Amino acid sequence: MYKDRKPAQKLAFDVLPPFKAQVTRQPRRPSPSSDASKTAFWLYGLHAARAALANPRRSIRRAVLTERAESELGASLLRQRTDGVTVSSLEAVSRLVPPGSVHQGVALLCEPLPAMNLEEILDEAPRPRLVAVLDQITDPHNEGAILRSAAAFNVAAVVVQDRHAAPESGVLAKAASGGLDIVPRVAVVNIARALEQLGGLDFYRIALAGDGDVALGDAAPPGDVAIALGAEGTGLRRLVRERCDASAFIPMGGNMESLNVSNAAAIAFYDLRRNAKP
Repeated sequence: MYKDRKPAQKLAFDVLPPFKAQVTRQPRRPSPSSDASKTAFWLYGLHAARAALANPRRSIRRAVLTERAESELGASLLRQRTDGVTVSSLEAVSRLVPPGSVHQGVALLCEPLPAMNLEEILDEAPRPRLVAVLDQITDPHNEGAILRSAAAFNVAAVVVQDRHAAPESGVLAKAASGGLDIVPRVAVVNIARALEQLGGLDFYRIALAGDGDVALGDAAPPGDVAIALGAEGTGLRRLVRERCDASAFIPMGGNMESLNVSNAAAIAFYDLRRNAKP
C-alpha cells in the first residue's frame, strides 16, 4: 500500500493475529452479578485508565486495582469517577482481563462511549482539521495503534464503519494507550457516504494506496484534509476510493513492499501535519 513509485503492485498489509475472546473467571468481590452486562467491558492499563478517568463522556461502573495503581491514578479521582473501587491483588485484576494482558494492576468496568456526531465534532476542532477514515479495519491492535498516533498528531476525528470495525473493548483501549478516550471515534453506517459528507464540508479527501498517483507530501492542498486508509489485506474498497479527490502513496525504499496499516497511518498523520497550511 505504501511504497516507492515502481510499477503498481497489489496492496498487501501485514495482518496481526486477531484477538480471540476467552471466558475468564471473575474474582470475588461485592455484588458480582451487578457488574454483568452485554455492553460494559473491562478497560485496563495505566495510560488507558488515566484517559478514561479524564474523559467526562466515559461512564465507569467500578474499578478493581492494586494499591500501587490506586496511588498512580489517585484515590480521590477514582472515587469521584467510579461507582465502586476495590483494592485487590495483581492476580485478581488478571482474572478480569484477557490472559497475558499487561494491565499494570488496574481494570475499569466501563460503558462504551456514547455515539458522536461528526459535524458537531468538527465544528469544535481547531483548523486546519485532519480526519482519518478507516475502511473496514477490523483488527483492534491496528485500530488501537492508529488511535494512539491520531492522539499524538491532533487528528480531529477517526471515522469507522459501525459493522466492520473493531468493537470497543479493553484490547482496543490498551492498544490505543489512551487514544480511545482522547480522539473522537465516530461510527457511521456507510464509509463512502461519510466521505461525501466530508467533501460537503470542504475537506480534501485523499485515498492512501500503494498505486496512488502522487506522493503523499505533494497530495494535500491547504485546508482541511481527510485521509482514507484501507483494510488489512484488501485495501480501500472501490466505492470508497472513488469518493476521494486524489490517491497518494508513501515513498519508500526498495527493501520493503508495504507497511502495516497502523505504521502507514502514523507516517501519514505526521506528513500531513508537518505540511499543513490554513
